[in-house]
Amino acid sequence: MSTLSVEMLAAAPAAPITTAGHARLGIAVLVGIAVIVVLIGRLKLHAFLALTVGTLVLGVAAGAPLEKTVTSFTTGLGSTVAGVGVLIALGSILGRLLADSGGADRIVDTILARAGTRTMPWAMVLIAGVIGLPLFFEVGIVLLVPVVLLVARRGGHSLMRIGIPALAGLSVMHGLVPPHPGPLAAVDAIGADLGVTLALGVLVAVPTAVIAGPLFARYAARWVDVAPPQALIPDAPEQVPDRPRPGFAASVATVLLPVVLMLAKAVTDVVVDDPHHPVQRAADVIGSPLIALLLAVLVGMATLGRGTDSVPASVEKAFAPIAGILLIVGAGGGFKQTLVDAGVGRMILEVSKDWSLSPLLLAWLIAVAIRLATGSATVATLSAAGLVAPLAADMSTTHTALLVLAVGAGSLFFSHVNDAGFWMVKEYFGMSVGETVRTWSLMETVVSVTGLVSVLSLSALL
Repeated sequence: MSTLSVEMLAAAPAAPITTAGHARLGIAVLVGIAVIVVLIGRLKLHAFLALTVGTLVLGVAAGAPLEKTVTSFTTGLGSTVAGVGVLIALGSILGRLLADSGGADRIVDTILARAGTRTMPWAMVLIAGVIGLPLFFEVGIVLLVPVVLLVARRGGHSLMRIGIPALAGLSVMHGLVPPHPGPLAAVDAIGADLGVTLALGVLVAVPTAVIAGPLFARYAARWVDVAPPQALIPDAPEQVPDRPRPGFAASVATVLLPVVLMLAKAVTDVVVDDPHHPVQRAADVIGSPLIALLLAVLVGMATLGRGTDSVPASVEKAFAPIAGILLIVGAGGGFKQTLVDAGVGRMILEVSKDWSLSPLLLAWLIAVAIRLATGSATVATLSAAGLVAPLAADMSTTHTALLVLAVGAGSLFFSHVNDAGFWMVKEYFGMSVGETVRTWSLMETVVSVTGLVSVLSLSALL
């Protein structure tokens, strides 16, 4: 059997992979994932080390030179930390400022006063959906997690009962509703109408978020009962009587500042759509996740800093709880990049070309396969959209938009150990790998399947 090096597969996309190559890559993926699960679940090895070892095993099983596997892993780790890692750090600082000043506590008090035990999951999915519309999933998590954890602790709620709806709201926006980057890229690749896709995306997103959020959370809370991680929840500042707390308006405005900036960029992209226009250029800068969160942190130091003992001390305390999270998320990115460089995504595209199915179901299945193999919703969306784009030539405007949504729904299917989001959720909510699979991974599957059913139903009606 010939060797399948990372360099050969990445550099020669025109040459199809042989049947034997398909089998070897498929086995390598299964072996790599199995090693990670066993090392973490059975041997209790730290997830960062398990992901590193699992990546090396994957490379060896695929027949790639060890040095190429190491290069792929370090490249993926570096790019993930450079992107997601910086956002996690800035989000952690903002969360710490909110917590130390009493701003987060003020928000929690207001939510607890307005929403009871039965309505809290519905409130969380609504909040997450609104906040998550213009945000990358990772940014939404770092903004919402402090609020979710404090609501769970202060209100005595099950963490899964309110955490799952928040995650569902973010995930649905991430995969189904433009102007989120994934669906927007699929709209462009397939040539769909943005307005129609947005309208149908909302129609699909609402029932999907309800079923995968508040309804599924009832079962997730029975299967997994974990306490909010104490390391991520500072002592409640209201225990210090003479410490002034910022007002609700100032606290919410600080949290929503990055949301508003990113949403403004998304609107500008649609309305102006000229990379040389000064308004577009300004929006591209201040609406980027890095700048938006950085500005929110700087504003938070002014609006929230008056309630802290020391702003520098709050910033310093923000880094310790996320050190392990950064390493794990980075290693997850390294594992994903190794899969991509090994040609797993291209292998799935080649295998799926001869499938004879409904275009909408085919688009969903292709996105599912790439998502499972690479762990990246974005890679799954772009790859599947590019493959099924020719099918849109004879479709109506409505069905072309539904094709985009089918791809988006498939890209969210069953997040597992090769997805950086899996590790973020695991660490932020203090769960084991098995608990994360039974809650987060199944929730993502519910989102994907419900999204597909909604798309097929609209297809039959429109």
